[in-house]
Amino acid sequence: MLSPGPGRLLRLLADAEAVTWVLLLVGMALKYLTGTTDLGVSIAGPVHGFVFLAYCVVVVIVGIDQRWGAGRIVLGLASAIPPFVTIPFERSVRRRGLAGQRWRLRDGTGHTAVERALAAVLRRPLPSVLVALLLVAAVFSALLAVGPPVG
Repeated sequence: MLSPGPGRLLRLLADAEAVTWVLLLVGMALKYLTGTTDLGVSIAGPVHGFVFLAYCVVVVIVGIDQRWGAGRIVLGLASAIPPFVTIPFERSVRRRGLAGQRWRLRDGTGHTAVERALAAVLRRPLPSVLVALLLVAAVFSALLAVGPPVG
C-alpha cells in the first residue's frame, strides 16, 4: 500500500485541522451569539478534537522522520492551538523543504530507539494507521470522559 509522503500528510492534516476550526467557530457563533442551537458545537467540537489530536501525532511523526529539532516540533504542535495557524506552519515547512515527498526512515533504520520504532511503523503503514487511530480514539475518549475544556 502506498502512503502519502510526509509533506502531503502534514498538509492534509493541517488543512483538516483548519477546516474543523471553521466548523467549530460557526457552531460556537450559533450557540453563543445567536442562541439558536448548540448542535454545531456538539458535532464540530468532537470532530475538531479528534482532528487536532491526529494533527499532533502527524507533526511528531513527520518531525522525527524529517529530523526536525525539538523546537520546530513544539512550534508545529503549538500551531494547532490558535485557529488556522496550522496552514502557515505547514506552508513554512513546505517552503523550507522540511517535509519531503519520501519518508526517510521507511527504507532505512534509525539511529535512535524512537527512529527505529518509527521506521517499523512506516514499513507497515496500514496496521500502523489502524493502531494510531485506536490510540487517538482512546486518548479522545479519555478526554471526553474528563469533560470539556471549559466548565
